[in-house]
Amino acid sequence: MTALLGLAAAGSAFAQVADEFEQGLGTMWEVLWHQSGTPTRLVRWEQEIRVRVTGVELGQHKAHTLEALRTVAGEAGVKLVDVSDRSDAAQVANLSVEIVPNHMLEDNQPCVTYLNFYSETRIESAAVQMRARDAWRCAYHESMHVMGVRGHPAGKTVLSYFPFKVDGLLPLDRVMLRAWYSPRIRGGMTPFEVLPVLADELVATMPDKAKAAAQRDRFYAQTVEQMHNFADGKGDVPAVVKRSGKFTEDGIRMGRTEMSYFLGVAYLEGATVASDSSQAVRWLQRAASLGNRTAQSRLGGGAR
Repeated sequence: MTALLGLAAAGSAFAQVADEFEQGLGTMWEVLWHQSGTPTRLVRWEQEIRVRVTGVELGQHKAHTLEALRTVAGEAGVKLVDVSDRSDAAQVANLSVEIVPNHMLEDNQPCVTYLNFYSETRIESAAVQMRARDAWRCAYHESMHVMGVRGHPAGKTVLSYFPFKVDGLLPLDRVMLRAWYSPRIRGGMTPFEVLPVLADELVATMPDKAKAAAQRDRFYAQTVEQMHNFADGKGDVPAVVKRSGKFTEDGIRMGRTEMSYFLGVAYLEGATVASDSSQAVRWLQRAASLGNRTAQSRLGGGAR
């Protein structure tokens, strides 16, 4: 009986780990979606971050805000310098963080990050606003956004809509940052190009990597099938979009168009899926017919 109970406990523990890994994969996929309803390309910093912290109640919030920023930058391997006290701070800073009075932001958006880039590849500068009474809980959430991780996934991450009260990064956040700034990544990569890097970083944390890799591959197949349906206008709206409450019909339409293009690129390059030129042309043609100019250009030059 004791042996049977031991086996049952071991099986239960394995099932729990497998479930958490599956949820982790879902989180990695959802982080590649904008809350407006569109999947996004990857953007990141390619230079040092020079931060200026200003605003109200700095005595209460500046140290914690800088700690959060230094933690995410350190995990990503990006140099961060506090220039707040320099006389030319406004000119040299490429990241502005402002603690604003409580009346300046809405209750449903107490903190916000704006990323500035000329093309959807490299972050040139960024600006953060956090309402004073929410600055403590917002610091790590917005610091992740500052690093270019734009999504609001479900799961155990500071990027979710605050279900976890933590004063630091969670394991999934560290996995994201390590993958986001790994040598395998370049700015402008599509979700299907980024997902394997994120997933591989997560697999590396698992005790049974062979089983995790098999589970990862099943997740790829399920996700691609779902995105086929979504891009074709037949599938349901992804859960990450539904949860945001901020999507629009135009956003969903754009999401389907972008996903058609991203599927075309995935089949063209063999990213997440096996390379398939006929599928690549099919999805690029669909994206082009919906107005995607990049797809139109690729087809004009030949999908190769």
